[in-house]
Amino acid sequence: MNEEFDEIRPYYDEELPAVYDELIADPAFRQVLEAAMPGVPFEALAAKMRTCKTKQEFQVGFCYDFMKRIIRSATEGVTLDNSGLADKSGAYTYVSNHRDIVLDSGFLSLMLVEQGLDTVEIAIGDNLLIYPWIKKLVRINKSFIVQRALTMRQMLESSARMSRYMHHTIRDKHQSIWIAQREGRAKDSSDHTQESILKMMAMAGEGDVLSRLREMNIVPLSISYEYDPCDFLKAKEFQQKRDNPDHKKTMADDLLSMQTGLMGYKGHVHLCTAACLNDQLAQLDSSLPKQELFIRVAGLIDRGIFANYRLYPNNYVAADLLENDNHFASHYTADDRQRFQDYVARQLSRIDLPDKDEAFLREKLLLMYANPLRNQLSVL
Repeated sequence: MNEEFDEIRPYYDEELPAVYDELIADPAFRQVLEAAMPGVPFEALAAKMRTCKTKQEFQVGFCYDFMKRIIRSATEGVTLDNSGLADKSGAYTYVSNHRDIVLDSGFLSLMLVEQGLDTVEIAIGDNLLIYPWIKKLVRINKSFIVQRALTMRQMLESSARMSRYMHHTIRDKHQSIWIAQREGRAKDSSDHTQESILKMMAMAGEGDVLSRLREMNIVPLSISYEYDPCDFLKAKEFQQKRDNPDHKKTMADDLLSMQTGLMGYKGHVHLCTAACLNDQLAQLDSSLPKQELFIRVAGLIDRGIFANYRLYPNNYVAADLLENDNHFASHYTADDRQRFQDYVARQLSRIDLPDKDEAFLREKLLLMYANPLRNQLSVL
């Protein structure tokens, strides 16, 4: 057991019984669990938790039912197309666009389980771990911690340790990883990979930058939601930051986003993997300056994500409404257009601001749905 990673790694299976006891004794955890599983006695849930001897058993026996309930109540179904992977049982680093704080990685793990494959380890920022029970729960759920609020020196040390942990996870544990392509969600749904994520991955491993990145078996993952339940919250934040550049979200804001994202209606949800990037990385010129290499690799990930979006009528309607034309009218019906306009009006009515700028907020909402289409067209 490598003590270097103790602060950030998921729990070892032998640590689970003690963590279960701590969670079961936490009134805040009990309150959340009872709300998430209405009608099921807490004692029955606690007993079921204690029967899970491994993290995988906990995920399949405990989280699986919760995720299936969300799919039934808040989606029209979730699908995964990973036909682009030659070896589906390999250990990959899925670099993904990011729509929902909790569900993006959860949906991927659920879909992999349904194909008889292993779940992924999940990179999660410590800014979201605002209560002790959340930190414990995510570490049971195979998450490792990305430390955020650090000094520059601490950040370098933390990034290097996380890079070593990710290489160890892929190489030695043969365990796949999910990580978002950027810190935080793209509020306007224009998904672009931050080079800092790739620089972190290349801090560990053997050989030059490209060799180190090839060790990570990077797979671009596209996640497409028909409806983003947090769209109105993101639009609200756009105006708050426009009106006050120093605006910062509160802990209550983060909790509301997590709750809205989990329970809000998402329509159809589709996940699609591109091929592993190793062949494309091997074709890059390793003598290029490091910064240029990171830019090119980020571009390859973006291209893989953009090309594999599943587009819905909403995306085409939003693009036409923004341009005030019918350029994409062949991709939707008059009913589709009216339905989406009614949806946008409802979401706008949910935004509570003292100086509400309806035109600005509407444009931001439409951009969230038009940008996936625009980005896909840019690579096709």
